[in-house]
Amino acid sequence: MPLARSLSITSLSGLEEWDEEFDLEDAVLFEIAWEVANKVGGIYTVIQTKARLTAEEWGENYFLVGPYVESNVRTQVELIEPTNPALKRAIDKMNSSGCKVYFGRWLIEGSPYVVLIDVAFTAWNLDKWKKELWDNFSIGVPWFDREANDAVLFGFLTAWLLGEYAAQCEEPPHILAHFHEWLAGLGLALCRQRQLPVATIFTTHATLLGRYLCAGSVDFYNNLADFNVDKEAGDRQIYHRYCLERTAARCAHVFTTVSQITAVEAEHLLKRKPDIITPNGLNVKKFSAMHEFQNLHAQSKNRIQEFIRGHFYGHLDFNLDKCLFLFIAGRYEFSNKGADIFLEALARLNYLLRVSCVCACPALCVCVCVHVYQKMDTAQTVKERFGKKLYESLLVGQLPDVSKMLSKDDFTMMKRAIFATQRQCQPPICTHNMLEDSNDPILTCIRRIGLFNSSADRVKVIFHPEFLSSTSPLLPMDYEEFVRGCHLGVFPSYYEPWGYTPAECTVMGIPSISTNLSGFGCFMEEHIADPSAYGIYILDRRYRGVDESCNQLTSYLFQFCQQSRRARIIQRNRTERLSDLLDWRYLGRYYISARHMALAKAFPDTYFYQPHDSDTAQGFRYPRPASVPPSPSLSRHSSPRQSEAEEDDDRYDEDAEAEKDRLNIRQPLTLPSKKGLPLVSNLGYLWSVI
Repeated sequence: MPLARSLSITSLSGLEEWDEEFDLEDAVLFEIAWEVANKVGGIYTVIQTKARLTAEEWGENYFLVGPYVESNVRTQVELIEPTNPALKRAIDKMNSSGCKVYFGRWLIEGSPYVVLIDVAFTAWNLDKWKKELWDNFSIGVPWFDREANDAVLFGFLTAWLLGEYAAQCEEPPHILAHFHEWLAGLGLALCRQRQLPVATIFTTHATLLGRYLCAGSVDFYNNLADFNVDKEAGDRQIYHRYCLERTAARCAHVFTTVSQITAVEAEHLLKRKPDIITPNGLNVKKFSAMHEFQNLHAQSKNRIQEFIRGHFYGHLDFNLDKCLFLFIAGRYEFSNKGADIFLEALARLNYLLRVSCVCACPALCVCVCVHVYQKMDTAQTVKERFGKKLYESLLVGQLPDVSKMLSKDDFTMMKRAIFATQRQCQPPICTHNMLEDSNDPILTCIRRIGLFNSSADRVKVIFHPEFLSSTSPLLPMDYEEFVRGCHLGVFPSYYEPWGYTPAECTVMGIPSISTNLSGFGCFMEEHIADPSAYGIYILDRRYRGVDESCNQLTSYLFQFCQQSRRARIIQRNRTERLSDLLDWRYLGRYYISARHMALAKAFPDTYFYQPHDSDTAQGFRYPRPASVPPSPSLSRHSSPRQSEAEEDDDRYDEDAEAEKDRLNIRQPLTLPSKKGLPLVSNLGYLWSVI
């Protein structure tokens, strides 16, 4: 779903225009991935959200290729007859040769065409294709690795499809095939080995070996140049997968990855430097009202507060109006996603808040609600009686006698409700009954650091090991709505090639903490002069030890707790103004340039490009907000530090500050697409930024 945000006047700049325009009328784009109409991980989000922009650029000549999964097709795909005559003949030829290939429209924004291949139906070819893989590439795939077997089948079928399409074209075609991740990469290698007239792009969203090495608690980034990659892959029994990924990266006309930090990783592990960085974006839906996202924050925060009242019933000894909500979310990778360092920082923050005089109570809240019906019913009954007596007193023209407004029965009823909701045990940590909770890494860590939600703790922790959903009987909130109600997202990941979670926070105007080992953190450091002033805190996990990084994270959290309500509102306004940096309308330019580079390399007689020297221009950087003091001694806080009594201070004017930002940012150019819709600017501009 598009993430909604308010209308912003900022836009990405620093990208040079290129005078050459590509004629795409005779070119066809196939985008190939295992997650086309098949949600498995983050690549699904990349392809789904990018489809509208790509369809506008390529029109009827854009086709997504993925596996046929019956359950997904029933709900996401409308099966139709192929609209392209050459593609129809190719699909018919494959179906008559023992394959099952389907054509339809993917029912998402942009409604792109999809070609879905039934991998299981052609499994009878697996042994033959494995032999061909060994003969041509010297890569052997073990029989027990089902995922690798699927990759072999999918790779040979996609290469068959592209070759058949090229053979069915009446004129020499200009085919561009974009392959995502190692599961689709074999098809690319086969296209090059068979010398098909196909320009190829390979995008790795995370290297296989990198993910395995980081999960093994090694000092990954500081020892990249020292790894014996063949031995490491063999020790982890993924050598055949690693060879498939490395072969695709080496064979592609253009090799891309999602961030600069992953580019360094790919250069050492896959032995090829990426040609271009293609960051991941989001579809951003704009509101007509300027500060609507602030209202949505308040509404969602109220729903989270209701959850807190239920979860801590009998122990609600803190002021919810002065309670900050922090959260972490992502795959359950305890160390890779930074849950270990986050919990340790919370324990240190708890100590600092207990010994200081900060009037705030942060809480890590990741969902669920327990409803306390008895207490609510009692309060409603007493409220009705009190209101009736107050109305009758005013009706006769007398001020009410407060001592007579509540009877002894009312007091007795309220005391019974209080006694009934009292609990002798501590408030719960986990919202679910966990199997083998003694071995759960998060619960084990919480026991070690001693955050048990006692009355003396200023940091309250709630662990919810389930996806958020609007249909949940505990807390009926979607993830987007929950994020909007929180104050800070904390994502201190050690291995994060991009990082959609902090990007989603930014689009919704919620400050976040990321690291210089995540693609998102590196991207923001490159494009923002002072990220913390815009609510983007970058934690150093590359050049500091674990204890130093934990202290830095604790410092960020403690400073955030010290901010006044006005300072947090100012910071959210600034964070939201960064949304354009993450919109596909801008980040789609990187993919456009990668495609043009591949076409020019594969078909030099038809397409031409002249890359810019990387030293000729500087990439764009958001300036420091105008209202933040320039002196380091006065810039301790990421927003103007003011007390609650200074609410009427005129020092900060959001409109004036946004106008000063706008003067530093050029609006993007537009060019007509095949559908007659405006598309992002001319296409030869990214080389200096990368």
